[in-house]
Amino acid sequence: MRTLVTGGAGFVGSHLTEALLDAGYEVRVLDDLSTGRWANLAAVSDRPGLRLVHGSVLDADLVDRLVAGCDTVHHLAAPPGRYPDRALADLRTVVHGTEHVAAAAHRYDARLLHVSTGAVYGRNARIGLREPDDRIVGPEPRWWSADAAAVAEAVVAGYARAGLRAVVVRLFDTAGPRQRDGVVPRFVGQALSGTPLTVHGNGRQVRCFCHVADVVPALATLIDRPIAYGGVFHLGSGEQTTIGRLAERVLELTGSFAPIVRVPAAEDGLSRRVPDCRRARELIGFAPTRGLDEILRDVLADHAPHPVRP
Repeated sequence: MRTLVTGGAGFVGSHLTEALLDAGYEVRVLDDLSTGRWANLAAVSDRPGLRLVHGSVLDADLVDRLVAGCDTVHHLAAPPGRYPDRALADLRTVVHGTEHVAAAAHRYDARLLHVSTGAVYGRNARIGLREPDDRIVGPEPRWWSADAAAVAEAVVAGYARAGLRAVVVRLFDTAGPRQRDGVVPRFVGQALSGTPLTVHGNGRQVRCFCHVADVVPALATLIDRPIAYGGVFHLGSGEQTTIGRLAERVLELTGSFAPIVRVPAAEDGLSRRVPDCRRARELIGFAPTRGLDEILRDVLADHAPHPVRP
């Protein structure tokens, strides 16, 4: 079996690449290294079934050549969308890049797993978001990445109607080793350097962090389930925590005396993001087993050589 992993040198992509190699796949990795690093794949860099390609999903000819001969495609090449100075480039990568990947997968009859994000729901703060729930977004630039993710999902859905065997997965606050973007590694980096942990707003925003080691097996499994084709699935944890409590726990585990400071939050900030993952649980038995403390310990171990406190 041969697969292409776009964004395979990134946080989630590198863990998925390792898992696919362990499962016996030949893996082609395409990454533009805008957020990923080849160092994330250092542990498997000498595997004979691994091919690393530095390039972009915006290069339709390159994508076509790499998809040719593949049985599956795992599409994770989606920038986080948190950098205003490259917003247009990120939008192009998400929308046009997904078009190129989906078109090539359809052309060569490769199965496609498209990794999207729970951020598509925008301001929808329902507890237990389900796959059909409404998107609530405003016109402000901060929602552009959510809009782009929704358009990319629509592209995949369109190709699925045309016969592409595709699955869409929405990830909710995945965290773990190798992560460099997001609130968990930011708090960890601030605590270890002794700089203030910056909490936006009152710190009562609710999130559910899910360990990447719980997510990756589900990504590898869903693409092999024909009943999943054409469907959308949530992958996340049901363990709720506030951002303020997250900051406190990071300080407790590191023993850092860095202060927690509150900075103004966006007026349209999201107060709660809690997924309902029953669809994935019922189909493949998805059930995260690693809690927040294990996530934090693994991220801390990835950032610092010294042990963390119990």
